[in-house]
Amino acid sequence: YPRAAYAAMVTRLDNYVGELMQRLRSLGLLDNTLVIFTSDNGPHQEGGNDPAFFHSSGIFRGIKRDVYEGGIREPMIAAWKGHVPAGRTSDFVGAFWDFMPTFIALTDAPEPSQHMDGISFLPTLLGDTADQVQHRFLYWEFHETEGKQAVRMGKWKGDRVAVDHDPDAPIALYDLDTDPGERHDVAGEHPKIVSEIRHLMDSSYVESPL
Repeated sequence: YPRAAYAAMVTRLDNYVGELMQRLRSLGLLDNTLVIFTSDNGPHQEGGNDPAFFHSSGIFRGIKRDVYEGGIREPMIAAWKGHVPAGRTSDFVGAFWDFMPTFIALTDAPEPSQHMDGISFLPTLLGDTADQVQHRFLYWEFHETEGKQAVRMGKWKGDRVAVDHDPDAPIALYDLDTDPGERHDVAGEHPKIVSEIRHLMDSSYVESPL
């Protein structure tokens, strides 16, 4: 304990997913149901959990509450017989704010009047990658642990930490195509990319009235 408890919880979750799929099958709903399995963050260390012991982040750096890939890059599995091609993987780069526009497109629901940052990834789900709109960039910020910001722009990932103490803190730059683990900072080699990411960080941040 608590490693055994964590392993037991993972096993139980796996069993629950199996029970859900079996229930949908028994009710004759499985072929008409889109099932998505994912998570909202990387592995955590609350309650004494030991992500290092389980190698939970794999090749990625960081855990929950980090804006490194280990904290925000998540697997996602989607199943919908006759609609989502089986056995296929996708390199689409999206985020949770893409779910609402995706479900709107899927159900022909009216779009909300307010602005949405997300884009529909329904074409990717259905295997129609040619019609898939891509994000120009994605932005994250996290206010605990001295403040953190991150921008994903194509293959480039910019991370900035300790911004509560220094809003102009240096930006570390990583090429995720060759360095998905964010181990080698190449900011000095690509000043124009760093400058663009800094602008995106500064323009994306909005002070909360709360």
